[in-house]
Amino acid sequence: MAAAAPTLGPAYGDDMVLQRGQPVVLQGQTSPGIAVSAELGDDTARARADDKGRFTITLPARPASGSPQSLTIADASGSTTYDNLLVGDVFLCSGQSNMELPVTRALDTSNQLRVAADDGIRLLKIAKTTAPVPESDFADRPEWQAATGDTVAEFSAACFYMAKELRRRDKSVPIGLIHSNWGGSAARAWLTPAGVRSLYGEEALALLQTYSRDPFAATQEFVPQWFDWWRKEDGGREPWKNPDTLDWQPIPKFSFWNEWTGTGLDKEPRANVWLRQSFTLTADQATQAGSLSVGAIDDMDLTFVNGNPVGYTFGWGVERTYRIPAEFLRAGENEILIAANNMWDTGGFFGGPDRLFFTPGSSGDAIPLGADWEYSKSAVTSVPPRAPWDANAGIGVMHNAMVAPIGPMRLAGVAWYQGESDVGQPDYDNKLRELFSGWRAQFGSDAKMMVVQLADYGTRTSEPAASGWAQLRQEQIDAVEADANAALVTAIDIGEPSDIHPANKNDLGKRLARAFSGEPLPMPDSASLAGGSVTVTFTGIEGGLVALGGATALGVELCGETQDSCRFVTPQLTGSSMVIPADGKPATRVRHAWADAPIVNLYDGRGMPIPGFELEIAQ
Repeated sequence: MAAAAPTLGPAYGDDMVLQRGQPVVLQGQTSPGIAVSAELGDDTARARADDKGRFTITLPARPASGSPQSLTIADASGSTTYDNLLVGDVFLCSGQSNMELPVTRALDTSNQLRVAADDGIRLLKIAKTTAPVPESDFADRPEWQAATGDTVAEFSAACFYMAKELRRRDKSVPIGLIHSNWGGSAARAWLTPAGVRSLYGEEALALLQTYSRDPFAATQEFVPQWFDWWRKEDGGREPWKNPDTLDWQPIPKFSFWNEWTGTGLDKEPRANVWLRQSFTLTADQATQAGSLSVGAIDDMDLTFVNGNPVGYTFGWGVERTYRIPAEFLRAGENEILIAANNMWDTGGFFGGPDRLFFTPGSSGDAIPLGADWEYSKSAVTSVPPRAPWDANAGIGVMHNAMVAPIGPMRLAGVAWYQGESDVGQPDYDNKLRELFSGWRAQFGSDAKMMVVQLADYGTRTSEPAASGWAQLRQEQIDAVEADANAALVTAIDIGEPSDIHPANKNDLGKRLARAFSGEPLPMPDSASLAGGSVTVTFTGIEGGLVALGGATALGVELCGETQDSCRFVTPQLTGSSMVIPADGKPATRVRHAWADAPIVNLYDGRGMPIPGFELEIAQ
């Protein structure tokens, strides 16, 4: 058979945008060892495929162009041509649900969709999936599309409105947008293997590689952590060894346990619950390895057969099918235990009982597990340890499936809106450092990192208080300040305290465009005590500091060493500085908007908000 013509990776295609001003890096696949050429306009380049048929070709940098161009990749077996390509600025927009939130859920949807069409904005939307090791292809191969009312409707609103503002500023530069997001995802899920190694060590990488080859073996390596956690939380008990020590009741119905009226789970579904069922095998069936399907469990499960752990999965809509070795089975009755944990909203069985069955051997008839399960609600309320391969907080699993296949194409920048899932977790600034490093290793050292500081969300307070959201916002600042080509874009004033998904992505997109364009945005710089007052200086201020809607800036605190020492103060605004009269009490730190959902009225003359921050006071 004739060899197939060479092709580029799955993120390259008709209608795409190539990055201007940087080498055009192309990666693809052909026959092993064969010479490959690329032609784009008057530029040509050649390379040779490696022993697995992979090749990388680099063409010279090109200026922005809205004139459609064609790219041809050829070797001795044939050629492949990609048509209608533009040259401009390409962005990856990534994070969790607030970057994922589509135009249809943002402000002014109908009017915005009516004027959305712009052939100079091209969109690529990556489907959600995870992988324990980097993949070369997407689960569902995406296609580049020009912006229209239909194509942008379910695309990231913050990302699209950034592009729209950039196009308003300069119509000569086309914009390419890559949407790769997952609601509820943790930052660590987007780490490259190098970032995983740096933050979590070689053992975590090795366990992920084991899972890619053999999920059963990886489970056996991981579950000792779960056992240690359970024993500590449950006074040393081990229900998987002796299930009869638990108080078992028939489940009221096969459904989410939120619907089990009178069980307590209908009032508080965030819980650890044991589920039990049995099935019968003949002597012959028990001599063969089989597979156990337990449907989808919301959110997390560790599943046992006859006291032996067989699978550990996080993911509320993920179907579980676990390999069961013959040595775990026996003739007669076999017992299934599921230790299920729910952290949010609905918990337990996701779907119907038809999804639950045991299949003996490689081709045996499935044995239904039915709907008559038993349950035992545990007194343990903490959350189990997360396996490195789980869906939302697995280490690198979203990068591996949703970013790695993009390949080494050059980008102008990355817009990152994530952090809600990491509130209360340590070292967010270090996670961002590794994300920045990983993105630049893949997409080029010139890629600008734009970090959205979390919006205001939660309970309003009238007194200074500790805040996990504020702490994470400060770590976002720390990460940006430690990077020479990063910018903070705060959303602290455009959130909705009662809605974790604020709709005003329109203004957020405009702020992202300002940041990419190099327009300085307000940032805290320093705080010093001298002459009986604390002076706080800022960078990126235009038109001086302004307190909107009142005589003074709200939410400014002086603090000593403890939280109890924090108190609200009344600053004086002078140009790009804020002066706070000393009040005779200990003052080692100054804070602004240090709350989950602060009320912010401190802006510069352009209407750009001052981010939430904490600064040490130089004495």
